[in-house]
Amino acid sequence: MSLAIGIVGLPNVGKSTLFSLLTKKAVDTSNYPFATIDPNVGVVAVPDKRLYQLSKFSKSEKTTPTTIEFVDIAGLVEGASAGEGLGNKFLANIREVNAIAHVIRRFPDPLVAHVSGSVDPERDLGIIDVELALADLGTVERRYQTVKDKARVGFKEAVEQMPTLERMLEALKAGKAVRDLQFTTKELPLVRELTLLTSKPMLYVINCSDEDAVNRPPIEGVPAGKGVYLPLKTEVELSELPDAEADDYRKSLGFEESAIDLLIHKSYALLDLITFFTTGPKETRAWTIKRGTKAPQAAAEIHTDFEKKFIRAEVVPLTKLFEAGSEVKARELGWIRTEGKEYVVQDGDSVFFKI
Repeated sequence: MSLAIGIVGLPNVGKSTLFSLLTKKAVDTSNYPFATIDPNVGVVAVPDKRLYQLSKFSKSEKTTPTTIEFVDIAGLVEGASAGEGLGNKFLANIREVNAIAHVIRRFPDPLVAHVSGSVDPERDLGIIDVELALADLGTVERRYQTVKDKARVGFKEAVEQMPTLERMLEALKAGKAVRDLQFTTKELPLVRELTLLTSKPMLYVINCSDEDAVNRPPIEGVPAGKGVYLPLKTEVELSELPDAEADDYRKSLGFEESAIDLLIHKSYALLDLITFFTTGPKETRAWTIKRGTKAPQAAAEIHTDFEKKFIRAEVVPLTKLFEAGSEVKARELGWIRTEGKEYVVQDGDSVFFKI
């Protein structure tokens, strides 16, 4: 499953630094607006201790993690929806991702210029939200005019789409995101077709001090559970230390994992994704699927032919496999189950597909 998360925000809020930490890939983080012109793309492994434990358990020659793609999109500015800065190009790049990580600057630093002249997280958040909503408003208005003309002469599909478009227009004009609206199964194809920016899931990355990362002061406009407080300056310094030293420092601050790993896990959860595993002497591998995926469709992640050739799946939760101590013992205990086409694969399942 190919998944991409776009990193957006105003210039000089830490987007490219975040991208560099995520991917360990050198990008231009110069201290001036529009340092990033074309989007940088990096594939990031999803940290998962279970994968390496399973690989050791199976004595696998190769270990392959599942991944998420992060796209560093150049800084938006006020007026981007009307073409200000490099607005149109940036907005087009955002349309291509599955979700958005909105970086918000909370750290004060006189050496790092702010495009608006001062640090104000709520104001900055509002600027990006408004620009994305205005871009969507233009998209929906254009579709509305086309559909309205067809509805006037009796086209059934156009008549059915009018109420959905009107509801989206009303919300966008009021400054609301399309993701906050509820749609029926029948309405969803139209919403997806429009690839609206505010319909994409959004995670808010607050670039802050160590103290704020611990205390997590609320920011108006950031929904509960959707904010990740990330002390980027500290994470850059820690990235240059041996892993053990960096982990000890994080634990002294009360963090169980690095802020970068936390962000990756939150991004994974934002898209409602889970991981299942395949394992053997040659390779242990993690696979990404949407929560609620049935066995044949999960098999298709390995190879598209596996879905139509699916017979059954042998499934065991990793917790049970590790508890048994061996595959033979897990079979003796009846913990390796045979499942059919209706089985919904669970996070942490080890699966062997019969085709």
